[in-house]
Amino acid sequence: MQATVMKHTAALLTLSVFLSLTAKAQEIWTLEKCIEYAWANNLSIQQQKIEVSRNENQLLKSKLDFIPSLNASVGHNFNWGRSVDLQNLEIIRNKLSQSTSASASTSVYLLDGFSKINTLRSSRKSLEISIQEVERLKDEISVSIARSYLQILLSREILAAARESFQAVSEQRDRTKLLVESGSQPYSSLLEIESQLATERVQVVTAENQLTTNTLALMQLLDLPYSADFRIAVPDISLSTASSVKENTDDIYACAQSMPLIQSARLALDKGDLDLKTALGQYYPKISLSASYGTFYSSSSFAPDGSTYPFFEQFRDNINPSVSIGLSIPIFNNWSVRTNVKNARLSRESLEIDLRMKEQTLYKDIQTAVTEAETFFRQMEAARANVASMEESMRYVKEKFNAGALNGTDYTVARTNLFKATSEYIQAKYQYVFQLKIIDYYKGIPLTL
Repeated sequence: MQATVMKHTAALLTLSVFLSLTAKAQEIWTLEKCIEYAWANNLSIQQQKIEVSRNENQLLKSKLDFIPSLNASVGHNFNWGRSVDLQNLEIIRNKLSQSTSASASTSVYLLDGFSKINTLRSSRKSLEISIQEVERLKDEISVSIARSYLQILLSREILAAARESFQAVSEQRDRTKLLVESGSQPYSSLLEIESQLATERVQVVTAENQLTTNTLALMQLLDLPYSADFRIAVPDISLSTASSVKENTDDIYACAQSMPLIQSARLALDKGDLDLKTALGQYYPKISLSASYGTFYSSSSFAPDGSTYPFFEQFRDNINPSVSIGLSIPIFNNWSVRTNVKNARLSRESLEIDLRMKEQTLYKDIQTAVTEAETFFRQMEAARANVASMEESMRYVKEKFNAGALNGTDYTVARTNLFKATSEYIQAKYQYVFQLKIIDYYKGIPLTL
């Protein structure tokens, strides 16, 4: 009975997981939904969020370091042989004696070269850096998803063009067969059309495979198991009235200064400055304030009148409070302070170079995006004009071929050229759209379609 229940439970769990995955696969995924899902489920982002929590804990610790430390201790000792009676400092020989002590102590640095203050500020910078790293990972995954999403849309359009071309050639094959049977076209024309139809079929299969590959790539970015039922929303990307990109690289670069990549590098440089100050603080003397409160009991002690000295009375009479101020002056520490300062200064210089490198790379990437957007726009417009020309040529060839004035080779070449021109236009269009989205990304505009 128990085994049957377990089998039913396992079956229900399997079914629920399957239905959940099926429902998720049958959803229509917009670009915005894909990005939001990746932000919530990407393992790299989740791992970086753990780093944020770790830095929050470190910041709390840095704050608590300003509170004086407090420690308490209690001890009970058994002594044989020779020992000292703490009550009257007499020597006790060959006698078992017991003693109990209790104390509490506290200490705080009054002056430490501003090490704690700089450490606190450095911890706060570390937290801000880790938060910016989360945002940087979100930006990177957003761009990757947008690229993959557009690749699927590109594959869909090429597949649609391939199927349309295949259907047109298939219909032409049927007409050519009738023309051959009526004697208007030679049999070789039918063979050439059949060959072209086979080529068109290969193009359809290739386009289908490319669509599958690009869909798989997007689902992997989303950490979803592959499903043939996965569907994305198909926005209207009509660029019939598109105009040339008129963007200024310097203006976009100014907007991009708020990007997490740059902010993280700047915060790291600020943290490097604070770490250097912390290291320099080790050169300065330290002043500490300490206080303690203790008492003890000894079994070998007696009251002044020689009677037994009770435990709690000894604890009361032996109270020993103390306060002390200490001054620590660093003189020679095996060059450790000097070495730490040098390393902190070198780290700070490295962080400054890292910031400059990232700023240079960002500026170059923006230049490339603007230039490529203009290049792909011109390429798209040229491809659009080429498609219009090829469509007109195809119409003319088709009329001539049906009238018997052209052979099958001319028709095949015209159909191949039309599909090639259409594919080039579709590719140029989506390359242009992607570059526009990259420019929006640098401007701080959310990626949408």
